[in-house]
Amino acid sequence: MQKIDIFNHIFPEPFHKLMMQVAGDFKDIGQRVRGIPMLVDLDERFRVMDQFGPDYRQILSLASPPLEVLGGPEVSVQLAQAANDGMADLVRRYPDRFPGFVASLAMNAPDEIVAEAHRAVNDLGACGVQVFTNVNGQPLTAPEIRPLFSAMVEHDLPIWVHPARGANFTDYLTETSSKYEIWWTFGWPYETSAAMARIVFEGLFDDYPSLKIITHHMGGMVPYFEGRVGPGWDQLGSRTSGQNLAAVLERLKKRPIDYFRMFYADTAVFGARAATVCGLDFFGVDHVVFASDSPFDPEKGPMYIRETIKIIDGLDLSDTDRDKVYRANAAKLLKLKDC
Repeated sequence: MQKIDIFNHIFPEPFHKLMMQVAGDFKDIGQRVRGIPMLVDLDERFRVMDQFGPDYRQILSLASPPLEVLGGPEVSVQLAQAANDGMADLVRRYPDRFPGFVASLAMNAPDEIVAEAHRAVNDLGACGVQVFTNVNGQPLTAPEIRPLFSAMVEHDLPIWVHPARGANFTDYLTETSSKYEIWWTFGWPYETSAAMARIVFEGLFDDYPSLKIITHHMGGMVPYFEGRVGPGWDQLGSRTSGQNLAAVLERLKKRPIDYFRMFYADTAVFGARAATVCGLDFFGVDHVVFASDSPFDPEKGPMYIRETIKIIDGLDLSDTDRDKVYRANAAKLLKLKDC
């Protein structure tokens, strides 16, 4: 059965060279890349991919950090262009390996966001765009960013949402930094969930009913907190004084939980079967897509792919539904040919 891994990460060579020149305070990126060869070494990537047979293919996207934390607008624009040109070149050279790529954007350059999205899709053949859950601390629903949603509806292609949060998000207000990588383990799922909630309550799905958003790591916390998202948020405003939050519910055309089910979610949950089952139950088989988050596993590439496949193969799904998760949903969303 063909498998299209829609959320795994790479640094194309032209982008990697430029990134290392401008990384600034993120010089530890060099150590990270050396520690995970598959990020930059195509031979190593192909060696890992070959373990899963010719039916395993990857949609390429950049790894974090967001481009806007690496420099000002001029730098991030150059990085986005280099990344997208490099990704497109890989897809052209290795179509049997990489049926498509996800474009990156300089989100701190508002005047360039939509232009680069159009260039990436129209000229380079991108399957969609990747954004992070905040733009240097600013919500994705900020006025200067909203035109991107309109542009992607125009293309009828999805937006990938990747969490972004650092140790500067403290665990407690009395401290100066998060400890024990809590900012990552629990902070990233929260970031994803918060970004989804802002999109819902600020009316993007009402403004753009055909908007397609793929959330990394099975929608963060949302499936597990179905009760809070459902009956809990049906009571929006009951816990808050001084604001008429009930008016938000009156403005929305659906229950909050119905909007949350409009998101797509991927299977990149680090080999957690219960999380996969929970997410499939919440989003439904038509809104779940196969992804591994390779190569960020203890084996630096194959483990998350292998364990995710093991889980999906072991679920009580019909062949048709299993194919939806592995291939068909992605092929439809991304408008892939011959997939």
